[in-house]
Amino acid sequence: MSSIIIPFIALYLAVFLLMAGVGLLGTYLPLRLTVDGISTQSIGYITSLYFFGMCVGALYCYRLIKSVGHIRSFAAFAALTTAFVMLHGLFSSPVIWGILRFFAGLSTIGLYTVIESWLNECSAPTSRGRVMSVYMIVCYFGMSSGQFFLNIGKVQNSEIFMIISLLLVLCIVPVVVTRSLHPELPEFGRPDVFHMVRKAPVGTLGSFLAGLLNGAFYAIVPVFCHKIGLPATSLATVMSATILGGLVLQWPVGALSDRFDRVYILGFICLAVALTGALVVFATKQEFIFFLLSMIMFGGFIFTVYPVSVARAHDLFEAADIVPASSFLLLCYCLGATAGPILASTTMMALGTAYGFFVYCSFVSLFSAIVIFYLRRKEFITIVPAQESSTFVVMKGTSPASILLDPRADMYDDQGPGDRQHPPEQEL
Repeated sequence: MSSIIIPFIALYLAVFLLMAGVGLLGTYLPLRLTVDGISTQSIGYITSLYFFGMCVGALYCYRLIKSVGHIRSFAAFAALTTAFVMLHGLFSSPVIWGILRFFAGLSTIGLYTVIESWLNECSAPTSRGRVMSVYMIVCYFGMSSGQFFLNIGKVQNSEIFMIISLLLVLCIVPVVVTRSLHPELPEFGRPDVFHMVRKAPVGTLGSFLAGLLNGAFYAIVPVFCHKIGLPATSLATVMSATILGGLVLQWPVGALSDRFDRVYILGFICLAVALTGALVVFATKQEFIFFLLSMIMFGGFIFTVYPVSVARAHDLFEAADIVPASSFLLLCYCLGATAGPILASTTMMALGTAYGFFVYCSFVSLFSAIVIFYLRRKEFITIVPAQESSTFVVMKGTSPASILLDPRADMYDDQGPGDRQHPPEQEL
């Protein structure tokens, strides 16, 4: 294990600090806007601009990386992100904050691309799965740890913006002092959208649903917790525990998806999201511990939709299509994450209650489950036996470079879809 961690310790430390800052900012901004009296729907639009910025940045940020290299690009993107965060503290206009969120999305996707392409280039194919697993664990722990900085100072003050800026500045240090050589940035192919949708409709739907749920989660849950009267200390605990629940549940869900029909597994996950969404509403009337446990279950399920959807798509594509297919699924995720906060906030406004967020999550998940089961029953989709399916990999929607870090791309080099083996490092 030390051979996987020690060579990348500087990058892992940078990732931890980066995700702590990004995760804290994603929670604090909706909370701050709610305390300032901004409408839930406006908060949804502001948050959506961040994910839209990530969509745009994914198409163009690689040009800067190819031009000046990974280290200089990382420093530039981190400096820009820090500047955008500090500007939040100088202005209180929702319009300006929305513009800043868009540009923060542009620079943040650049940071993800630098780190993930670096890990991909410097890790051997035989260890890439373990490198990615450690990277995902660091990401989740960084995001969950950053939530507790919400307890510093009052929500209306600007201390938290300073903490976020500090974390983002510090994440530059491990990268710029590393002695590692600059890796080459790989080429990203353009996917054939219509071919991807026809080939993997369930994977496409699942990736879009994951964006709808995850984007809405980060934007609206802080608003929901504030509206039901939770203090900032409890909000930090809820967000942290929910994010970690998303990490922990990936392994048992992955084990099941490797042994049974992934279409059914994805359908049952959608049903579980709908049921746990209703459970959360009930648990808010009970003791805090019951609410916390229900949120852990809810987060565990919504954060497994995307990796199971990607694994399902990988069951169907040949080696040449793996990277373009994954790029397309990431685009679907980002589009869903852009729409999710708007749809969730609109549902809350239409229903006139904070619980409208979980009504939204339950509805879109239940509808997706119905579509998935219908496609499976009518056999409108390709049915892949469990023993011939690809391997589940813990992952989250970050950047196109994470696709190349995915060890499944290497697994197909000398194998067809019907001759897939599970490398020992990926067994769950």
